[in-house]
Amino acid sequence: MTAATALSATQTAALIRRLTALADDEIILAHRGGEWTGHAPILEEDIALANIAQDELGHAGLYLGLRTELDGSDPDRLAFFRDAGQYTNTRFTELPKGDWAFTMLRQFLYDAFEALWLQAATASAYAPLAEVAAKAVREEKFHLQHTALWVERLALGTPESERRTQAALTELWPYAAQLFQPVEGEQELAEASLLPDLQGVYTRWQTLVTRHLVEKCGLTLPATFPDSAGRDVHTDHLAPLLAEMQSVARAYPEAETW
Repeated sequence: MTAATALSATQTAALIRRLTALADDEIILAHRGGEWTGHAPILEEDIALANIAQDELGHAGLYLGLRTELDGSDPDRLAFFRDAGQYTNTRFTELPKGDWAFTMLRQFLYDAFEALWLQAATASAYAPLAEVAAKAVREEKFHLQHTALWVERLALGTPESERRTQAALTELWPYAAQLFQPVEGEQELAEASLLPDLQGVYTRWQTLVTRHLVEKCGLTLPATFPDSAGRDVHTDHLAPLLAEMQSVARAYPEAETW
């Protein structure tokens, strides 16, 4: 097993980039999930989605905690005091929450990615990452089971719910490819067994989601090209999201307790 002190400067920098990207996706998607609090279609799902959003924030805390061990950064400062241009989340996560079908379809695609990535990360040669992945993967598999059932229910429900689920898939599919864009230096970390092989995760993800969406739910995968822009390119939706999410922290930047 590799310890933080055994990493080269180049490996450390690349690992920080990947951990930050993972955390940023979690933070932004959790915020979108939290927007349903009090508005979900049934009370039980209101609670369930809020719990999933809280779990995703917890995972972000784990990733940023790993980063702290590498560079001493403050997770709260990273979450609440960076502007849109400094965030490295995918545009997939920052798109507005849309209707219920859009939210469930996006969460399903993301949960499939994260569950497979975490499963692979349990074998990381970087011991702190392997330990964190082992903690988080069970939660993520539960998320995946939950959202997969919702997507199935919507796709096989009424003509209107099927139409909305297909529309969500058509819109989200090109953006989902961004989840598999490597950060600078990631391939070298994968070759050293410090990070999962992203191409391998993508192959397993594509098999899993295709089997569920097409074979089980009867949906059609769009024949569209993936969005190839990097994580440094954002939509106009991110800045207002951050303004809302960071408003309290920025209003009281020196507060030590809330």
